[in-house]
Amino acid sequence: MYKRKILITGGAGFIGSSLAERLVKDAENLVIIVDNLFTGFTENIPESEHDNCRFVKCDVNNYYEISQVMQSTAFDFVFHYAAVVGVKRTLANPVTVLDDIQGIKNILDLSKNTGVKRVFYASSSEIYGESVEFPQNETSTPLNSRLPYAVVKNIGEAYLKSYKQEYGIDFTIFRFFNTYGAKQTKDFVVSKFIRAAKNNEPITIYGDGLQTRTFCYVDDNISAALKCLYEDLYINDVINIGNDIEISILRLAEVIKSICNSQSEIIAKEMLPEGDMMRRLPDVSKMKELLNRDLVSLEAGLDKIIKVNNLVKKEYV
Repeated sequence: MYKRKILITGGAGFIGSSLAERLVKDAENLVIIVDNLFTGFTENIPESEHDNCRFVKCDVNNYYEISQVMQSTAFDFVFHYAAVVGVKRTLANPVTVLDDIQGIKNILDLSKNTGVKRVFYASSSEIYGESVEFPQNETSTPLNSRLPYAVVKNIGEAYLKSYKQEYGIDFTIFRFFNTYGAKQTKDFVVSKFIRAAKNNEPITIYGDGLQTRTFCYVDDNISAALKCLYEDLYINDVINIGNDIEISILRLAEVIKSICNSQSEIIAKEMLPEGDMMRRLPDVSKMKELLNRDLVSLEAGLDKIIKVNNLVKKEYV
């Protein structure tokens, strides 16, 4: 009945649910979403006119729970997006972050035993650490971060490559740089600044705010992933998913203030003790070739969120 049976772990989160929304529009896709709802929300799960989307509350780090899901449906593809996320949260809960290693192993063990064709893995720009090479290239830039979250992502990448070598499971690794969009919660910089600006509350930056980042609109992120899926691209490869236009955090706050016509004061706090890298700039040559179009500019992406006034007002529990 279905051409593709697809599992999304962490599918009630921001990026996972955005991916699900696009996948369920194709009636040939059966999409099963699993999430333990630690940082996800059931409200994010898309409704489908084709009745081809289902949700199972499940912890991928629990082998029994995820095995029940994967052994009951012969999945063709798995998008493993489940993880503890957020700089402050991952720094405050390092052991919980390390627990995600078990989830990676569970997914790969079950994938090799149930006939999964390819596993798509949400890695992170954090694995580059405080890079000395810019732009950060998938093959030439050293991976030198020591933070638990980044180490786990690096281990995940090693697992995928090892399972390919030993068991023949194909993979695609997405190294996500900052992605923003309407469903992102206030733990992240763009949504945090927008909420503060809309309410004329202080916008907090750390240090002098001259740390630079690039910001990828969620539609670009999802379009790149779907192109890899539908056209069998970047199999057994790594691809940066981001944008290549740098902006300082201070300037970001000023831009959001302006778009919101806000009276918010920008206030500075001490730098975070760790985890706040001074610069992030990906080499997105692969992504641009993949999409074959211009990436959404920061101003256009912010305009979509702010002017339409559809930013979901939620907080992590």
